[in-house]
Amino acid sequence: MSKLYERYNYLKRTDTDGEHTLYLFKSGIFFIFLQEDAKIASGLLHLKITQLNSEVVKCGFPINSFQKYKSQLDNCGYQFKIIDTTENASFSITDYSVDENISDLLNKIRNVNPENLSIREAYEFIDKIKQEAIQLTSLKKDKNNS
Repeated sequence: MSKLYERYNYLKRTDTDGEHTLYLFKSGIFFIFLQEDAKIASGLLHLKITQLNSEVVKCGFPINSFQKYKSQLDNCGYQFKIIDTTENASFSITDYSVDENISDLLNKIRNVNPENLSIREAYEFIDKIKQEAIQLTSLKKDKNNS
């Protein structure tokens, strides 16, 4: 946790939006807020604060709960950046969500066995994938226009 704490402090000191941005760290199978960000996020998302030691607090939620919290994060009035500790990258909530949805869409395509589909099921599958792709494209366009 000390590397996350060091990274959190570094971002708060150096990011020009640091004092107005809450950092959500993707670490393993959890998203984690630290320190003051944890206190704010706990109130917004009703997450339990955990004392790591006498100086550091955290709160968070499992990665698979991201969609549950996404709309609350989008509408709470704070800016958020997701810091992916495995890729050493940061994302906005919308960018992360779109990327996750693209990955889900690609997994659906990758996992379909066309030999098990009737012609009708194949057309329905293609139509469903097309509709999801259109939604993702419009999310990306909306994000780029704002």
